[in-house]
Amino acid sequence: MQFVPTRWLAVLVLMAMTVPAVAQLPGQHSNLGNRLTQADITGGSMTIHDIRREGRRIFTTPFNKLDGMGDSYDPTDPDHTSLSNGNRPSLQNNGTFLRINGLDAQTCQECHSVVSNATIPVTLGIGGVGAANANAIFMPTNIDVADVANNGYADFNGRFINPPFLFGAAGIEALGKEMTTDLLALKQQAFLNPNTIVSLDTKGINFGTISHDGSTFDTTNVEGIEDDLVVRPFGRKGENFTTRDFDRGAARFHMGMQPVEVVGAGVDGDGDGVVDELTIGEMSALHMFANLQKKPVFRPRPGAGFGFFLFNQTGCADCHKPMLITNTNTHTFSFPDLGDDPAANVYASVNLRSFPMRFLNVPGAGVAIFPFADLKRHDMGPALAESFGSPLDAQFTTARLWGIADTAPYMHDGRALSLAEAVDMHGGDAAQARTNFTNLPNIQQVMILQFLRSLRTPRRPDAGLGGPLRNVNN
Repeated sequence: MQFVPTRWLAVLVLMAMTVPAVAQLPGQHSNLGNRLTQADITGGSMTIHDIRREGRRIFTTPFNKLDGMGDSYDPTDPDHTSLSNGNRPSLQNNGTFLRINGLDAQTCQECHSVVSNATIPVTLGIGGVGAANANAIFMPTNIDVADVANNGYADFNGRFINPPFLFGAAGIEALGKEMTTDLLALKQQAFLNPNTIVSLDTKGINFGTISHDGSTFDTTNVEGIEDDLVVRPFGRKGENFTTRDFDRGAARFHMGMQPVEVVGAGVDGDGDGVVDELTIGEMSALHMFANLQKKPVFRPRPGAGFGFFLFNQTGCADCHKPMLITNTNTHTFSFPDLGDDPAANVYASVNLRSFPMRFLNVPGAGVAIFPFADLKRHDMGPALAESFGSPLDAQFTTARLWGIADTAPYMHDGRALSLAEAVDMHGGDAAQARTNFTNLPNIQQVMILQFLRSLRTPRRPDAGLGGPLRNVNN
């Protein structure tokens, strides 16, 4: 029997009390490595390049349980009071993954890994779309795979989400902030002029009308946006006003990684024995990496020019607006980021004309963004409606078509495997445009499709950031 000095016994007992049990397995360590603080981001010692590189590292890190990946299932709470974060049961009690309703990934990269699905083999890369196997299965309470209900189809009452790409996000976020500022100014105009109907127009897009009767706002006729008039361009339902706002929910849902800015410093938000799972600085780095990606590009195919003319003539451009122009070429990053006050708490800014974004300068204004979207929700008809039980089941934010040639499968859940199928599935507010397309001669339909096939994702979107950063086994 080996003798252990008393002083070492005390140390060992203390370690056993303070370190999660998984840490006692040989060779185990956190994969996140060096931790970033907000002071690191704002202190001046890191360049934008450095921050982007760190953001990519966090985006691609396979979080493990020492990082805080996963929830802790509490069997004393059989009702699982939080379906989306914390106290989620794992699949077959495996203690790690759930897949249906989150806990479905170790890295952000797993859901955003396809730069082009138009090549054989598929072009993989960082920050791309997700293939159908990466679809998120969001908060279902009933899945009838065997059609026990005899509907003629497998029933599912949650949300099935095909992951979009990150490319060009800075331009979209900048547009959303400016549009929000415009709409809130119009809301103030209605407040100052009681019983006057004010049209909610920004950047050529109408969001309905608003009025004030001297005591309350009438938002009955607000369209395609929440009543608070905050433009939320991220998420298929218009849920998130910045990519950081998206990340706060996605990190918790997909990986059980709790941001400090959500749960608080030193707080174990999901009961897994780990605190400070994603620091404020790490979320800032993620935000800057996500936004400062290259934008999609136009690589014309034969017939694309006339196809663009027909795209406008058929009414497709009514929602898929080709170009939106910012007021300024400056894009800002804030913490805390506030949807109803986009100018608050700015800690960094970048020039949208600079590398790697390189948006087109517009003299007398800011830059031109070519998203082929209006950042607004529209009713897409009953055939595309989810069975989530929400008033927004049939409503979706207009899909941004830039990069569309490379991002199959299409629609919110990936149900369309080709562009022609996607057009044919349009209903509701888009039904007339679909009919106009269908009534064209086949050769003209092909020209529109050739135009769409000219809207490409950027090659090597994270070029300039270097190769692999480190080996987690070192």
